Amino acid sequence: MAETGTAEKSKSYDGFTEDERAAMKERAQELKKSSRTKAGKADGEADVLAKIAEMPPADQVMAERIHAIVTEHAPALSPKTWYGMPAYAKDGKVVCFFKSADKFKSRYTTLGFEETAALDDGSMWSTSFALTQLTPQDEARIVELIKRAAG
Repeated sequence: MAETGTAEKSKSYDGFTEDERAAMKERAQELKKSSRTKAGKADGEADVLAKIAEMPPADQVMAERIHAIVTEHAPALSPKTWYGMPAYAKDGKVVCFFKSADKFKSRYTTLGFEETAALDDGSMWSTSFALTQLTPQDEARIVELIKRAAG
């Protein structure tokens, strides 16, 4: 019986999940790469497009559309990967990112914004948005958010 208890304890470990550990390893590799080279916008874009290509089809379609919106409406943001996710930075700091639902086995993808995003609106505002599809209205809202976030 003691063996069963041990097995159960290892299964209910409250630390980082495999997916979270993998994201941290990806981030460490990203930091090593950026310290070895001054990766330009083209290198960052290639990395982002490679990550998008790895996504399941439904997430891939949304990620490609978000990438197109950001590059068209906020050309000052540089594409890069961040914890293995497509992200867009200004002066080296992440402004926004796209998290595939598959990344952490979530039920929806996420468009998130970091503190550098200029989205402040009163004493409370959203910093991430769940996405299940992209309608024309959703895209218009995203364009507005991306433009504001880029400053």
